[in-house]
Amino acid sequence: MLNSVLHSLLSLHGWPAYAIVSVLCFGEAAIFLGFVVPGESAVVYGGVLASHRHVALAAMGVVVVASAVLGDTVGYAVGHFFGPALLRHRPLDRSEGVERTRLFVQRHGGPAVFFGRFVAVFRALTPGVAGMSELRYTTFFLFNALGGLVWGLGFMFAGYFVGESVLKTASDASWAIIALVVVAIAVMVVRFRRSRQLRRAAGTAAPKPD
Repeated sequence: MLNSVLHSLLSLHGWPAYAIVSVLCFGEAAIFLGFVVPGESAVVYGGVLASHRHVALAAMGVVVVASAVLGDTVGYAVGHFFGPALLRHRPLDRSEGVERTRLFVQRHGGPAVFFGRFVAVFRALTPGVAGMSELRYTTFFLFNALGGLVWGLGFMFAGYFVGESVLKTASDASWAIIALVVVAIAVMVVRFRRSRQLRRAAGTAAPKPD
């Protein structure tokens, strides 16, 4: 059954493929979808589809970057206007990630928006927390756009080149599935290491007791 589902996903062409990638990238921070589905998976998926010539690589790049930047912009607006109310409800009211993200943004400002994009929990929360903080929108937008460009194109090309190398050696769909699994594992390793670094950085921002 799993092979059947993955085969169906890898067979998508045109606008349905663009729509799936766009919704997952946009919704990660805009509606906190990142707590359920990490955005890297969608971006890598878009790159693999481009390697199969199911979508245009340049068009997928535009979709990924635009959706990521716009989604975080909506997240910033939600945090700015509704942040305090949202923090009184689940799952945010008891989330340790919110406090770590707040300390991280408070200490690093704009660079926190850029580097936070490369860790799933921070990526989903940083825009909203930045909106609640005193971080100016112009600063947020600059680092948000830069982060969306580097993050989006980086993971998309990772998926594309893995898909290209697979197509050169075999045409069977199972090889494409293996490629996706390998990329997913690599993404998780990078995210885990980066998450540890950012948690340590956020921890040092906490005020020391007298």
